[in-house]
Amino acid sequence: MIRIESAEDPRIAPYRAIRERDLVGREGRFIAEGKVVLNVLFSARRFEVESALILESRLSGMAATLALAPAEMPVYVASQEVMDAIAGFHIHRGVLALGRRRDGGGMDALLASLPEDALVVALVGISNHDNVGAIFRNAAAFEADAVLLDASSCDPLYRKAIRVSVGAVLKVPFATAPDETSLFDTLARYGFTQIALSPGGAEEIGDFRRAGRTALYLGTEGEGLPTTLMARMKTMRIAMSDSFDSLNVAAASAIALHRLWRGR
Repeated sequence: MIRIESAEDPRIAPYRAIRERDLVGREGRFIAEGKVVLNVLFSARRFEVESALILESRLSGMAATLALAPAEMPVYVASQEVMDAIAGFHIHRGVLALGRRRDGGGMDALLASLPEDALVVALVGISNHDNVGAIFRNAAAFEADAVLLDASSCDPLYRKAIRVSVGAVLKVPFATAPDETSLFDTLARYGFTQIALSPGGAEEIGDFRRAGRTALYLGTEGEGLPTTLMARMKTMRIAMSDSFDSLNVAAASAIALHRLWRGR
C-alpha cells in the first residue's frame, strides 16, 4: 500500500484528468472502475495490470478483490480530496485500476482460435459507449465467443464502455477491422454464416437455426447497417408490435443473442 498525498505525485500520473485522457487515448492503457469490474480484470488475466488507485475509505472492503491481483501490483491509496483532484471530478466509487492492452495478434488470430460452433457479434458504426458496453454485457451473458468491431465503432476499452459492460469488455475477446468490407470478407474466409439484424429483415430471428460458425451483425441506430453490406447476407428481424418500428440496439442484441445462444 502506497499513500498518495498529492495529485501531482508522478507515480499516479496516468490517472490524472481521466475524462480528457479517455478522449485522446492512453497509449495502450485503459482505466477500469468499480469493484465488480476490477474483480473481472484481475480474474480474467486477459490484460496486464499496472496499478490500482483506491479511496482510503473503500480499502477495507477491497481485500478479496486485491487478493486476485498480481502480487507485485502497487496499490495507491488516497483521500477523497486527493482522489478527486487526480481524476478531475468527484469520483464517488473510489476504486480504479490501470490496465494495458496486450498484442493479441489481431482478428485473424482470434478467429482461428474459435470453435467450430462459434458465435460472434459484429458491430458496424456503433459509436455510443453505453451501447457498446451493454452489447458486450449481453455477449457475455449469452456466451458469444467474441465481439468484432469496425474502425468507426467505439473503442471497447473506453472507461464508460467498460463500466457499462460490468467488466464484460475485459472478459469477452474482441478485435477491430479497418471497415465493414474487410470484416465481412475475413469472417467469410473463416467459414462464418453471417446474418444482419434489421427491423426490415426477411426472416424472424427466432426461426433461424444455427449450424456451424455464425456472426450476428448489429448497426448503428437510425441508419442501421449499410445496405451494400446487408445485400451480402441473410437479414433477420425481431417480431414486435406494428405500432413501433425498432428497439434500442443493445436491447435488440440481447433478444437476438438469446435466440442464438448455443445453450437453448
